Amino acid sequence: MPPARSIAVELAESATGWSELVRTEPAPSLAGMVTGFCGYQERSAAVVRRVQAATSRIPVIISFGDPLTVDQPGAGGGAGRFASFTAGLHGGFAVTEYVGGQHGVQVDLSPLGALRIFGVPGSAIAGSVVGLEDLAPELGRSLPDRLASASGWPERFEIVEGALTRLAERGPVSDPTVEWAWAELARTHGAVRVADLVAASGWSHRHLTARFRSQVGITPKAAAGILRFEHASSVLATAGMGLAEIADRCGYADQSHLNRACRRYAGTTPAALGALAARHAEPGQVEFVQEDHGSRT
Repeated sequence: MPPARSIAVELAESATGWSELVRTEPAPSLAGMVTGFCGYQERSAAVVRRVQAATSRIPVIISFGDPLTVDQPGAGGGAGRFASFTAGLHGGFAVTEYVGGQHGVQVDLSPLGALRIFGVPGSAIAGSVVGLEDLAPELGRSLPDRLASASGWPERFEIVEGALTRLAERGPVSDPTVEWAWAELARTHGAVRVADLVAASGWSHRHLTARFRSQVGITPKAAAGILRFEHASSVLATAGMGLAEIADRCGYADQSHLNRACRRYAGTTPAALGALAARHAEPGQVEFVQEDHGSRT
């Protein structure tokens, strides 16, 4: 018999609703591809808007609740109402909105894990929000109904893991040099110079950039910016450090440079981002919640 799954449950209530967040660890067979795994359920009588900061993860929402309005300000595509969907890498923040109920499973993929599972290059979904019915029918068509009728979260997690494993088994394998370049960028929080990656790869700058952009979805330079911001988000949550010190520690030229990065990637100031990041366990998962009691969809 497999060991019992470890599950952590977070419950919250507000004047207008409630929420349940259920976290678990993905199966070892999905290591390196799946970086986060959770179930969620929430109800709100008021409109809830969330500004979600840029992240190096690819969120996959498999929903059996109400559709969610999603917009990526400044991006060329992606605005609309979605049930089950994914969002490619995007050098900015996203805004989501709902009223009523949300119920589903969220899987966070690494960029190269998304390539393996979706079977399409990262460039095909970068900067866009894409419905799963067309991109990954096995996840977006019959799976939501199966999750809705499951006995509970452990069964739902097993169903999703089974579908992801089947997709990964037949998916394309990423280029080892691109894997290495992504790993170096992630390891250094975006601090490694692209010129150094080029020199170590043995490829030309143009070839490395083109292959990386095709498979990951954005250029190495753009990826470095997002990874640097994620690192700054986590450091901002640490008490006792001034903004100038944080900027220097995270590779920004000065405090103004940090301010611009926070505006670009999160739509807010470093101080506000730090206060919110302190309430979240994982960088890149910061959400700014605004409840609108007057509006209805």
